[in-house]
Amino acid sequence: MEEPDNEHEHRRPLGLVLIGGLYLFFLMLTMSTFGQPYPLFGVIFQGRAAELAVFVDSLICLYLFLGLMKQQQLTWYLLIGYNIFELINTVVNLLFISATDLEKVVGQPVDPRQLVVNNISVMVAIALLSAFIYSHRRYFTNRSKYLF
Repeated sequence: MEEPDNEHEHRRPLGLVLIGGLYLFFLMLTMSTFGQPYPLFGVIFQGRAAELAVFVDSLICLYLFLGLMKQQQLTWYLLIGYNIFELINTVVNLLFISATDLEKVVGQPVDPRQLVVNNISVMVAIALLSAFIYSHRRYFTNRSKYLF
């Protein structure tokens, strides 16, 4: 019997698997907000505009997930860019969307301090995730420009 050749077996690093799972979670989380208001650069979109924004964000998350699974080098750049975009968007939303604006849209009371704490927590998490992705760029070895 011939034994399988394990030295040529390509295994995806655990860090990429975990990041891939996280972006799959982001995809599902984004898709679950379909039909809800969508804050983007200090403006709260509703209706068709919000649905379009959620759709585009979902497509981006899907691309990032697939690119992570294929270890695509272009995806590494897109991940860093997407995370920087999310950081900037969160800061701008925090500066320009007040708790009273959110209360009008959501129809429930919003604690301004909790809003700030939640947004800062998200920003710290995105920054840490970006640092992790940046430090693992050596795993993005697929130089193909196309996913398929």
